[in-house]
Amino acid sequence: MLSHLLIKDLAIVSTLEVELAGGMTALTGETGAGKSIMIDALGLALGDRADPTMIRAGGERAEVVATFDLAACPDARAWLAEQALDDEDSCIVRRLLVREGRSRAFINGRAATAAQLGELGERLVDIHGQHAHQSLLRPAAQRTLLDDYGGHRDLAEQVAAAQRRWRGLAEQLHALQTAGAERAERLERLREQVEELAALALGDGELDELDREQRRLGSLGRLQETSAALLLRLSEGEPALGDELRHAAVALAELCAIDARLEETRELLESAAIQVGEAAANLRQYLDGLDVDPATVEAIEARLGQIHDLARKYRVFPQQLPETLDGWRGDLAALEDSEVRLEAIAEECSKARATFLALAERLSEARAAAAERLAATVSEAMQALGMAGGRFAVEVTRLAAEAGGAFGLDRVEFLVSANPGQPLQPLAKVASGGELSRISLAIQVAAAECAGVPILVFDEVDVGIGGGVAEVVGRLLRRLGAARQVLCVTHLPQVAAQAHRQLQVRKHSRRGQTFTDIAALDPDARVEEVARMLGGAEITDKTRAHAQEMLESAGLAS
Repeated sequence: MLSHLLIKDLAIVSTLEVELAGGMTALTGETGAGKSIMIDALGLALGDRADPTMIRAGGERAEVVATFDLAACPDARAWLAEQALDDEDSCIVRRLLVREGRSRAFINGRAATAAQLGELGERLVDIHGQHAHQSLLRPAAQRTLLDDYGGHRDLAEQVAAAQRRWRGLAEQLHALQTAGAERAERLERLREQVEELAALALGDGELDELDREQRRLGSLGRLQETSAALLLRLSEGEPALGDELRHAAVALAELCAIDARLEETRELLESAAIQVGEAAANLRQYLDGLDVDPATVEAIEARLGQIHDLARKYRVFPQQLPETLDGWRGDLAALEDSEVRLEAIAEECSKARATFLALAERLSEARAAAAERLAATVSEAMQALGMAGGRFAVEVTRLAAEAGGAFGLDRVEFLVSANPGQPLQPLAKVASGGELSRISLAIQVAAAECAGVPILVFDEVDVGIGGGVAEVVGRLLRRLGAARQVLCVTHLPQVAAQAHRQLQVRKHSRRGQTFTDIAALDPDARVEEVARMLGGAEITDKTRAHAQEMLESAGLAS
């Protein structure tokens, strides 16, 4: 509900502040007093295009502040929470226009864009007449209203959820199928690569061992030559080091009999002779086994060649081949699993499509039934509103499964014929603003009990009507005010008298400037204002009595 509106320096308004309540509120006043300024200001607060020329003459900035009570507006509260702009049950929207520069907007004290104002406005206010926010002209809004009227919004949400699941699975399936040829090619390539590296069977530490063995075999001549020379010096040459050490030990043994202090030295020489003998034996054994079969050399070189060839082929270091094989095995397993997954997703997608179509079929049947009821109700209301012979229809057109969406399989369009003999045509093509307003009123009254936009504004819905029809319009607006907050700009006393409360917009001049203000009317003031609307410039006692009678008949006597 709109609870408070503040306007500063907008058009001919210097400062205008008004408190509002639920039910139906009529805005009345002399022609040209500026009754529509409130509507324009509300439109600005909800994202309408800001124009610096709207700033009051002589001013540098204009400001509109609208305060909403969101206690009964769950959609708006949920949207504010999603945008991190929520402030419990209240919402303050501020729009600032500056003559030099860009306009600025704030929601609950935080900067907001005009687009955000518009999105919030769609959840709060619907303005009917020759102004913006006429949501009933949009096919999506027509479909939503039909769903609300038919009481199958829950089913519509189930259809939307089923369609999202089907589309999500279909996208996954398409992505897997599109990559099918590439996947098959990569799968074949990976299998060949894994098979080739697995056949290599490169063991842990094998490469280092092969490298060491290759270096050893490459130095075989040097190993033989040096080892043979050493063996010659140690035991086989003349004189041999081993023989010399043994002779020295024998000589010292004779001296030890004379001087026992030489015993330790003799033992060292004897031990050295033994160790030289062992070293010579080891060298002899090494030389005996140093002859290598050429086939062994060839096998080692072939093995190393195979390893390095594969490393070059796959552009990795030889020591990285085992790691590369592990990675390819993982990729291969994932690809092979994707084939199984493809089959599973295809099956899931088929089931999801069937679920969506079944739910959409139920929704289509429910919409068709609701369309007939809504058409009859609105047609009756149109005729009561002075459109004799007026007809309203709801066309529900079935779409192909692939053309459907989260809304189901139906295109919903409101069709009207405002006058006898005229064919039904889309609501959006109704030329007369007054007719469009009254048709919208008829639709809103029919759907008054449905969850929807909580604030309805009707600007001059009574254009071109009078008498009994005007009274019917007033009664319908009052009835609508029982379920929503209704603001109605009107020049007809029959409509104003039906309102739960009345605001008078007045224009006056002061020091050569024109100002507009607004006042909430008490019961006595209402009688005077309705009498003015009935009788024009001169108000008589008879006119006042008539006004009093009209207010009493509406249950609003003072």
